[in-house]
Amino acid sequence: MTAVAPPAVAFGGRFARELSELAIPWQAEEAPEPHLLVLNEPLAAELGMDPDYLREGDGVRFLIGNLVPGGATPVAQAYAGHQFGWLAPRLGDGRALLLGEITDADGHLRDVHLKGSGRTPFARGGDGLAVVGPMLREYIVSEAMHAMGIPTTRSLAVVATGRPVLRDTMLPGAVLTRVASSHLRVGTFQYARATGDLGLLRRLADHAITRHFPGAAEAEQPYLALFQSVIAAQAALVAQWMLVGFVHGVMNTDNMTISGETIDYGPCAFLDAFDPAAVYSSIDETGRYAYGNQPLVAEWNLTRLAEALLPLFHNEQEQAVALAQESLAAFRRQYSAAWSAGIKTKLGLPDGLDDDVASPLVDELLSLLQAAGADHTSFFRRLGAAARGHTAPARSLFTDPAAFDAWAARWSALGPDADAMDRVNPAYIPRNHLVEEALDAATAGDLDPLSRLLEAVTSPYDERPGLERFAAAAPKDFGPYRTFCGT
Repeated sequence: MTAVAPPAVAFGGRFARELSELAIPWQAEEAPEPHLLVLNEPLAAELGMDPDYLREGDGVRFLIGNLVPGGATPVAQAYAGHQFGWLAPRLGDGRALLLGEITDADGHLRDVHLKGSGRTPFARGGDGLAVVGPMLREYIVSEAMHAMGIPTTRSLAVVATGRPVLRDTMLPGAVLTRVASSHLRVGTFQYARATGDLGLLRRLADHAITRHFPGAAEAEQPYLALFQSVIAAQAALVAQWMLVGFVHGVMNTDNMTISGETIDYGPCAFLDAFDPAAVYSSIDETGRYAYGNQPLVAEWNLTRLAEALLPLFHNEQEQAVALAQESLAAFRRQYSAAWSAGIKTKLGLPDGLDDDVASPLVDELLSLLQAAGADHTSFFRRLGAAARGHTAPARSLFTDPAAFDAWAARWSALGPDADAMDRVNPAYIPRNHLVEEALDAATAGDLDPLSRLLEAVTSPYDERPGLERFAAAAPKDFGPYRTFCGT
């Protein structure tokens, strides 16, 4: 395997070097006929990579790990994870590799990671491969989340491998090239703690502090400050998910990052009809990760992180537990504050509005939306028009228009800011029916629907003529909708 480097990009292997106990050196499987499906040119520019280089030949082979950049040390990362509440002590990258780290144009260290690159020692009997549809799903949704300002891993490219992959049927194989501020997870700390090597746990925590929360190093209790920083990051992140109607679908502890970035877009979806009990994942049989449960699950996951970090908080177990509990108590306050501020902005309410006024207004609206089964995204976007005096589009979503009229009269009296609403209520999201349409077409070799959908969702707040179908709710005959992990 010949080493090659994209022009002007220097790769490093800091994770592999500093935390070798959590990294198994490995190589991606050779793809028989790789060809590029989609390339994120703006992200490539952020990373200092030449898009023309990445589009063909050696560049495409680099994107799937078949040509390894100089300085890169590809590894499969080790981590554990609670999956649907049950601990799996050894998961790890079963079909993925950390290619290495690079410094972006802003001086930030970023992981370049491969998904679907073949079996590793963590494959657990799986084939280690991925197929076109799920890899393009992650590309679409992660780039839409980025465009909405929600912290997320990014998608640099999806490359078809030319290798058929057996799922329910034979499907075309693909590799996703993913970029993240790191791939450290709650499950990474669970794995380190389970080894019983407190030196490794401490080095992992030091690595996370340096990488993500350098201010914690100056705190009186750096590891407690690290934990508190992760709590704050996740409280803010999940609030943003809830505000746009995003349902992650598989919030296992190995799918929660330390950085506060959204990761692993497997059976994810966006709300159609507003419903706190909405579940789209085919494997979530009990509704554990339903839309309305996401804040509670995030808190549960953070409790597992606290358990892993306890020896670093204090030498005495009782004191360590007390410190962890005190820190965890902040999650609900921080989440509630972030969500409350966000929903007020979505409604265009003035700064400083008393919660005694805002909270009943919000609670009543959510009850009306749920009773009507109103489309979440359409309603909030149309409410911006209502703030300008055009109430009919929003009103038409309700089975009891009179109840909406009464609510809208109280809301309108507060002087909502329509322009502010349009800046936070997207016109275009990766609507489930449009995502499926694009994935089906791409799997069959037609990339045009994918391109049109990406055009819409990567500029979500700017309504443009000709994109009306991308702002429309799902057809009445669409659903019930189920998504799949793709493994």
